Amino acid sequence: MNWYVVYTKPKWEKKVAEKLNQIGIECYCPLITQVKEWSDRKKKVEVPLFNSYVFVQLENVDRNSVFQIAGAVRYLFWLGKPAIVRNEEINIIKKSLMSSNVSDISVNSIQPGDRIKLETGAFSNQDAIVREVSNTHYILVLESLGCVLKIKYK
Repeated sequence: MNWYVVYTKPKWEKKVAEKLNQIGIECYCPLITQVKEWSDRKKKVEVPLFNSYVFVQLENVDRNSVFQIAGAVRYLFWLGKPAIVRNEEINIIKKSLMSSNVSDISVNSIQPGDRIKLETGAFSNQDAIVREVSNTHYILVLESLGCVLKIKYK
């Protein structure tokens, strides 16, 4: 069976994943823990790693069953066909998120257009192209995963 990428309504990723599991469709919504700060408190919350995306594993003929769930909008397409994610890529994401070693990242004069290899974190050993460098964040393109990553720093 193939893994497909389902685009969801904004902020519906966890709800869609839960409902898909309830109707027997295997899905994966990678979550990371972040500290959110409000004016009166700080709290650790689990947020999706990929905004508005959930991975589902099913046969091609069963793809329309996903739309029984409120919040599932459409499939992500690549070159006119539904995007297929390899099992190895899903396993890389799972393994990276289970890693408990978080370390500081130091950056030395990275410029847009540079090709880099991520050494630590959830996307370790992934090649990336630097799209943007600002005072607060980097935007990297991970071609092998077909996504754009925004890394904030202080």
